[in-house]
Amino acid sequence: MRIMQVITLSSVGGAQRVLSTLANSMCGDNEVMVVSTGKGVLWGQLDDRVVKVVIPTLCRSISPLNDLRTIFALRKIYRQFKPDIIHLHSSKVGIIGRIAFPKDKIIYTVHGFDSVRIAYRYYLPIEKLMKNRAKAIVAVSSYDYLNLKAEGICENTSIVYNGVDKIDRDSTIKLPFNNSKKNILVVSRSKPPKNFNLFRDIAMQLPQYNFIWIGSKGTNSSVPENLVCMGEIINASRYFALCDLSILTSDYEGLPMSIIEAMSFGVPVVASNVGGVSEIVIDGITGYTVENCVDLFVKKILLILTNDKLYEEMSHNTVKLVREKLTADIMVREYLDIYNR
Repeated sequence: MRIMQVITLSSVGGAQRVLSTLANSMCGDNEVMVVSTGKGVLWGQLDDRVVKVVIPTLCRSISPLNDLRTIFALRKIYRQFKPDIIHLHSSKVGIIGRIAFPKDKIIYTVHGFDSVRIAYRYYLPIEKLMKNRAKAIVAVSSYDYLNLKAEGICENTSIVYNGVDKIDRDSTIKLPFNNSKKNILVVSRSKPPKNFNLFRDIAMQLPQYNFIWIGSKGTNSSVPENLVCMGEIINASRYFALCDLSILTSDYEGLPMSIIEAMSFGVPVVASNVGGVSEIVIDGITGYTVENCVDLFVKKILLILTNDKLYEEMSHNTVKLVREKLTADIMVREYLDIYNR
């Protein structure tokens, strides 16, 4: 097959990691092209066999002139590559792509429907209007699937959970702290809805631990001495091997890849109870989900990191859950089933 994967931004993010996993897994037996904006870590994650195409006018914000140019650019690429499958990721290109391409070749993955349903609600009428402009619509969690159905987007809709490849440990990397404190890590962009300020406030309440955020070089807020931002790093998930706990402070989510990557290393998780997070971060089993409150995060972090028996059980359970339900092989196989249909 000729498969075209299209995403709005090429920066760090869970949707980008899903795309790169699909592209790299499929490029051996298929011709695969990835289309996105330029200058992002996504390009460094792709196999050399993947054809890479940059569209400079493709952007997240609404821009009638750039959006029109992007539609023409996508149509030109379509005529040249002649794909059998066009897989759209993210809401902006999900709209533009459904205008540019034939609907019978389109698979559209919604990486967190709350970004449309709550945060950018002006997209919702467009999503409803274009619900039949795709052969298949994929939700990444039961939470998103049910909310899509509640909004009347239910034709040819299914669920495919995100999955991760086995990540090898890397002895050449290190965290920025040179002390014996336990390390709490986030791998995420530090823009809304990721709520960096909540992460900072939690760090301020727990000076006995190191807090590391990979995905941004800095923020507008002053940070305590036990918090470091490391910026965007290619294959940042390797750093989960060096941490003791992962947390995620979000206002809304789909099914975060960073949580699954942390769990693949046996790292328990404390995360905001949003989106499909509670479907994989199971209270008392693989970690805890909480409301976005500093005290609640602090309480669960302390509960896990001060109880060796609980920590060991959770560490075992996270690896078990990933191996059984959240591997890249499972995800790729389920998407290939959709492609073939």
